[in-house]
Amino acid sequence: MRLPLVYHPAYSAPLPSSHRFPMAKFKLLRALLEEQGLAREEQIHTPLPVPRRSLELIHSRRYHQAFARGELLPAEQRRIGLPATTPLVQRTWLAVGGSLLTARLALQHGVACHLAGGTHHAYPDHGSGFCIFNDFAVTAQVLLAEGQVQRLMIIDLDVHQGDATASIFRDEPRVFTLSVHCGSNFPLRKQQSDVDLALGDGLGDDAYLESIGDLIPTLLDQEQPDLVLYNAGVDPHREDRLGRLNLTDQGLLNRDRLVLDSCLRRNIPVATVIGGGYDALTPLVLRHGLVFRAASEQARLHGL
Repeated sequence: MRLPLVYHPAYSAPLPSSHRFPMAKFKLLRALLEEQGLAREEQIHTPLPVPRRSLELIHSRRYHQAFARGELLPAEQRRIGLPATTPLVQRTWLAVGGSLLTARLALQHGVACHLAGGTHHAYPDHGSGFCIFNDFAVTAQVLLAEGQVQRLMIIDLDVHQGDATASIFRDEPRVFTLSVHCGSNFPLRKQQSDVDLALGDGLGDDAYLESIGDLIPTLLDQEQPDLVLYNAGVDPHREDRLGRLNLTDQGLLNRDRLVLDSCLRRNIPVATVIGGGYDALTPLVLRHGLVFRAASEQARLHGL
């Protein structure tokens, strides 16, 4: 089996050239994976927009309709930080559908990777921090509602706490949330995950890997989830403009290998999303490619 990948050309919606969100990274990542031999046409699965009934398992109709119609209040729009253009609305619904498709493929094949996703600051009735709809929250709720899984674990290693995800599932025992993040970073007001590991500024590769090396296997053994949803944000990198941690490319790769190996050696399917990253496009895209390299390696090692 070649690693299932989920991607849509509409992911890179146009933004003003001065905007700090690196929207072009999605199409550049698709090209990079092809150049590296990690993505062939037969591996690519194209998502459909998330169905409204699925989205409304998490998000209020008032909110998603106001977003789609460009009717959010100016303060709500500023909190998101992205303009509500027609292409952006389209890519937002597609990206949530993409994470759901990735999870379904992971359940079928053992591992699958999304070339987008990780919008963990989106609450049921408002967005925040470049996040409009919460793709992992919707995915988890859909799979639970369908009976596809009984227990899930969300492993969020983006440098920013998965605050909205933690809040959404605070009283849901079937979803276990782990967030490993920089404690001094956005969001200022943290929420309570099932397990939060707040790291100090400047933490490097060895200390980072030591902090999660026993934690993640222990939690997997404790919770025994039917599926792991893994946010492989690359903003813990030392060059990231919004990061404050000190990981190298090798550190990120070893992190991804650790998570994927911990899941697959326990026969736990894992779906990955790329999460955050804020740097010049070329090095940023190379970093986002690391989780696909790790997933391809681990799939082979575990006979998938």
